[in-house]
Amino acid sequence: MSYTIEAVLNSAEKSDLREFISELEASDKRYLLRNDILNAFHKFCQQKDDPQFESSSRLGKLIYYTQEIILDEESICLIIRPKIAQQEAYRIFDDLTVEPISIPQLLDIRDRFVGRHHPEEGDVFEIDFQPFYDYSPIIRDSKNIGKGLQYLNRFLSSKLFQDPNQWLEALYNFLHIHRYNGVTLLINGRIANRHQLSDRVKQALNFVGELPSDKPFEEFHFDLQNLGFEPGWGNTAGRVRETLEILDELIDSPDDRVLEAFLSRIPMIFRIVLVSIHGWFAQEGVLGRPDTGGQVVYVLDQARSLEKQLKEDITLAGLDSFKVKPKVIILSRLIPNNDGTRCNERLEKVHGTDNAWILRVPFREFNPNMTQNWISRFEIYPYLETYAIDAEKELFAEFQSSPDLIVGNYSDGNLVAFLLARRLKVTQFNVAHALEKSKYLFSNLYWQDLESTYHFSLQFTADIIAMNAANCIVSSTYQEIVGRPDSVGQYESYENLTMPDLYHVVNGIELFSPKFNVVPPGVNENVYFPYTRHEDRVPNKIEKLEELLFTAEDPEFIYGKLENPNRRPLFSMARLDRIKNLTGLAECFGQSPELQERCNLILVAGKIHTSGSTDNEEREEIEKMYRIIERYDLYSKIRWLGIRLPKVDSGEIYRVIADRQGIFVQPALFEAFGLTILEAMISGLPTFGTQFGGPLEIIQDTVNGYYINPTNLKETAQKLLDFISKCDRDPSYWQQISDKGMERVYSTYTWKIHTSRLLSLARIYGFWNFTSSEKREDLLRYIESLFYLIYKPRAKALLEEHWQR
Repeated sequence: MSYTIEAVLNSAEKSDLREFISELEASDKRYLLRNDILNAFHKFCQQKDDPQFESSSRLGKLIYYTQEIILDEESICLIIRPKIAQQEAYRIFDDLTVEPISIPQLLDIRDRFVGRHHPEEGDVFEIDFQPFYDYSPIIRDSKNIGKGLQYLNRFLSSKLFQDPNQWLEALYNFLHIHRYNGVTLLINGRIANRHQLSDRVKQALNFVGELPSDKPFEEFHFDLQNLGFEPGWGNTAGRVRETLEILDELIDSPDDRVLEAFLSRIPMIFRIVLVSIHGWFAQEGVLGRPDTGGQVVYVLDQARSLEKQLKEDITLAGLDSFKVKPKVIILSRLIPNNDGTRCNERLEKVHGTDNAWILRVPFREFNPNMTQNWISRFEIYPYLETYAIDAEKELFAEFQSSPDLIVGNYSDGNLVAFLLARRLKVTQFNVAHALEKSKYLFSNLYWQDLESTYHFSLQFTADIIAMNAANCIVSSTYQEIVGRPDSVGQYESYENLTMPDLYHVVNGIELFSPKFNVVPPGVNENVYFPYTRHEDRVPNKIEKLEELLFTAEDPEFIYGKLENPNRRPLFSMARLDRIKNLTGLAECFGQSPELQERCNLILVAGKIHTSGSTDNEEREEIEKMYRIIERYDLYSKIRWLGIRLPKVDSGEIYRVIADRQGIFVQPALFEAFGLTILEAMISGLPTFGTQFGGPLEIIQDTVNGYYINPTNLKETAQKLLDFISKCDRDPSYWQQISDKGMERVYSTYTWKIHTSRLLSLARIYGFWNFTSSEKREDLLRYIESLFYLIYKPRAKALLEEHWQR
């Protein structure tokens, strides 16, 4: 039994528990999530004479750890999370006896709650990945989740130490396979086996040790070749010596530090595919459209930074003179009806790069009414298998070889990454950006009611397939994986779940696997930089954007006329959808006369006319925004811009707001990471970010920004007013927070840091993939079974629906 329940039952608070259960049973709600539970307990505690009971009682501690309560006919079920990445479930009966509930039993209870439990028809299909992770080391302490690289390094180096012959053989074979366009790299046939490798390394060290450190590799290339060493060890004698010394140490006395240092120098990544499928992927005219926005910015910036880092690595490896050139391809979808974008072009070069490209592959023309047009990310799944087959041919045509690394993005891109990696036998990385399951409460439980709109059965199955198939999962934050002490992480929510009448997931992901790594994205420093860097700003652009933000009139894309444009601007920029919650910010502003007296609200948000949107959720938010503006009479205090900005303009807009000592507010109901927060902070804007999601790991509250609870409008308004009042009393305070925000981004969130880390991961996991490929085969076969027996029939059924449109 949970010690938190036992502590209550063995104390005088046993009667309080009975009383609280009675109050819950008397209410209308039968399924309570954490916020519901806390609110109900707060109301219960208000009836007590003891003001400390809520925070200091044993029952209060039990309630704090309780994530869900299900009121069943004969009992109450508590799902308790005593620590991060651990869950327990118990049934409490009327007489306060307690019995534990297994995961299969808990999933049956959830099915019964929605009337979908049919024991007379037999058991539902169970998905359990637990047995397939026996090939992998498992992290013990939850605080090390997300640090898979260093854990895997320790594991691999210990294997080298414990069984040197086997692992030296693996290392020798790994060094022997590397080629680039037919050019042998690292070692050749003159080193015939693992026994010779150690001896030849020492001979090579003696040779290069006598050369000047700055002697170019080309001048002693043939001498090393005679010893069995090909290009790739370094561009100078000094660099070659350093690399061989690391290998020598790794052979003689391996440890995790040495292994990472060595593999990080190995030239094994030249061709990278970044998969971002679901559409409107271009460099102009796409931001703010449904399904794009932050993901497009992230992938484009990542591609530029990866190419730059690869070129640096190739130079240091001494491969410039061998015509080795990196190539990065962003794989997306070609949309024939391109709506004025470049999304109908097969190939588009990424601005600011030498050899990074957007490669667009069309969906096969099953139904031209669908496949000629943009398709929502919720509807895209029937086309992904054939897309992966076609994309494989297109990628080979571009690379003239297989890629070295495939990085998926979002649910659809990650599934395509799996299909490609499986066929090509290359390393697969996943990036989720956001998992829809966390955005839509009870989305798995009520999937049948939501299926016609969201098709969660396909999306959640695709997530389970891709996250288990991936060699490495790259997350932006720790809490994206396993949440916080008081909240469940996005990946953790897949640990067990029910899709009633479809399947039960008993163990959907191993959270303690070393595949998880926290590698936050950076911010494009060429576009987003401090407002104080006047030498890099363009006066004409500043004037135009000031006019656009504060005074211009155009009913096509501007709503609102400021009665006093000189008030301090509250600024936000995001898609106009429910999760981004810009309507919530407008409501917060509308409910606070004091905020209206002291500030203007400036929103850059997609569109201002429902006729211009094809997205149902966006249209609903547009209509809601108009209702809020009318209800609170905000027309003269708000500027709502429905525009798509070129990237350079989006960077300058933050700085224009900062010129006026404005404030950036990110009010999302949930934000997986928060790229706009980085953009605002590096520009110098004091930033208020949602406390639900990634911003909690970017912002340090009251140090370099502020947390807000966007569901508590009164509290949010008061936090903004408190900051403004501090700035009025002390004019330097705005600057202090501004400076601290910029410092935070430069120290932690640059693309240089991100891509260096990502490529280190690619090399380590590439080596791990090479040495454990046979042990993963049973896992991959199980994944394929889910794909062909569950995913594919449902995708086919959706395709048949599309034929009718």
